[in-house]
Amino acid sequence: MAKINGNEIRIGNIIEHDGGLWIAVKTQHVKPGKGGAFAQVELKNLRNGSKLNERFRSADKVEKVRLEQKKQQFLYENDGMLVFMDNDTYEQIELPADILGERRAYLQDGMMVEIEYYEEEALSAQLPEKVICEIADTEPVVKGQTAANSFKPAVLDNGVRVMIPPFVGVGEKIEVMTETGDYVSRAS
Repeated sequence: MAKINGNEIRIGNIIEHDGGLWIAVKTQHVKPGKGGAFAQVELKNLRNGSKLNERFRSADKVEKVRLEQKKQQFLYENDGMLVFMDNDTYEQIELPADILGERRAYLQDGMMVEIEYYEEEALSAQLPEKVICEIADTEPVVKGQTAANSFKPAVLDNGVRVMIPPFVGVGEKIEVMTETGDYVSRAS
């Protein structure tokens, strides 16, 4: 781990602070009329999700943590736990299903997921940027409703609701952004 000055903390940095691991969610550098400049940092705990607002002056030293990233394959879900396997060692780990939040619906059997580790502890999981899903239900096309920006509601095979262009129908496969749930394109 490397020590950095408190005013060098950037969004996305992971630091060790008050005995916990925190990720910087927001940073704002403040130079008041009186006194020295400081960085106002909003931190989120990687283990329990709690938030904390903290002031760091340039003289404050913090431990910047580097997480190890491993690609692992999703196998199955068992009692609210997601089971992943390392394809090199065939070692399996279990993570709580809520580690993915709303993105959980896009997790598919056999999908390769990037899991971030601190020492031997798995802290987070990142899905691929885009996934391919099938349209399970949507409204039929209304003739004449082909305006450039018109979209219609649809339900994917995983139960997620998305807005799609009018030319996409039931049974077609589409690419969807896992972070936002937005339609990207038809899958080829």
